[in-house]
Amino acid sequence: MHGNKFSPQNCADAAGDIAVDLYPFLRKYKDGRIERLLGSSFVPASEDAATNRGVATRDVTVDDGGSGVSARLFLPWSGDGGGGRGRGRLPLVVYMHGGSFCTESAFGGLYHGYATSLASRTRALVVSVEYCLAPEHPVPAAYDDAWAALRWAASRLDPWLAEHADPRRTFVAGDSAGSNIAFHTCVTASRDGAMDIEGLVMVHPFFWGAEKLPSEKAWDRASMFHPRVVDRLWPLVTAGKAGNDDHRVDPTNEEISSLSCRLVLVAVAEMDPLCDRSRRLAARMRGDVTAAEGEDHVFHLRSPMHATSRKLMEIVVQFINQSAPSPPCVVAPERRARNRKMPKAQLLLSVPSRPYKSVFLSGLRPNPSKSGFGLFFARAEPTSCGAHMDPLSASVSWSIVAKNL
Repeated sequence: MHGNKFSPQNCADAAGDIAVDLYPFLRKYKDGRIERLLGSSFVPASEDAATNRGVATRDVTVDDGGSGVSARLFLPWSGDGGGGRGRGRLPLVVYMHGGSFCTESAFGGLYHGYATSLASRTRALVVSVEYCLAPEHPVPAAYDDAWAALRWAASRLDPWLAEHADPRRTFVAGDSAGSNIAFHTCVTASRDGAMDIEGLVMVHPFFWGAEKLPSEKAWDRASMFHPRVVDRLWPLVTAGKAGNDDHRVDPTNEEISSLSCRLVLVAVAEMDPLCDRSRRLAARMRGDVTAAEGEDHVFHLRSPMHATSRKLMEIVVQFINQSAPSPPCVVAPERRARNRKMPKAQLLLSVPSRPYKSVFLSGLRPNPSKSGFGLFFARAEPTSCGAHMDPLSASVSWSIVAKNL
């Protein structure tokens, strides 16, 4: 996410007209106007993979009962120009972008770039969902759109999906609010029983609650947003029809235990006010989580070239492609899930945060004062509210960092 460098509360010429100020997300004016403070410019799709890092893209309208939901497809092409042909069918990743339910777009530069990298690195066919945003379209509109998109993707009516996607390897993924949407989409799919979801990926998931956890009570002025802003977000995106005790933002045990996906991956950023809630959600899937101090909310989007971001991408790649070989830095044993190999745990290295630049790896320097980024794998158990988690955090020498970049 990228926000303005100043709060709209400091804009004297506009403050008197503001009805709701949710910096850094949006502000709503008394005349009904909505100004979104996060977002990135529209990027057109192109089926010419050569212009987009070897990934062809195409925009589609999801035909699911006339819902009108749209999405962008990302198809990695093989060296012979044959798309997924010649390499077998590709994993299918249905991705929900973040943005607090009220900002960002699958068609914007930020998430177009991330989905391109995800498709290229995982060799997966990515369906990035363009769901309706609140407050114009209050929750549950985003959930309905995501469910329609997943059903459409599972039908494989689109020629790219029909030719290249492997329905046995379907993953639902998202970051921030998109993780929340991904979670509830998997819950709906589990209850529906019409499709099998192989895995759920949640990066810095947005969950909250009426009872505040330690990371939600205080603001260190370094994290992206103030907990008080988050506290006001859910009532806004639900048009005042739900508070922070709503099960959609604070899931019930019944919802968690209903998940039938075989694999779950959760990433937590330690400077994120949402981190304690994410850890508690994971613990309710049965297991302990240990995360060292590290980065802030969605750091991998703000600084994708950082070593920490690159390592997070490696984790996601290996999670989706379970048979991929592991790099040399391993800090946890392998686990097996229903006769499938879990990937070896990967170490995420701590790197100082700084604004994103297209190429700046030569300028990286170690920061011994910061520990690492907390990540754990979880294996979902459909018959019991549980999962096993392998905590990942450790320190390594800077020579290993340089060697592995």
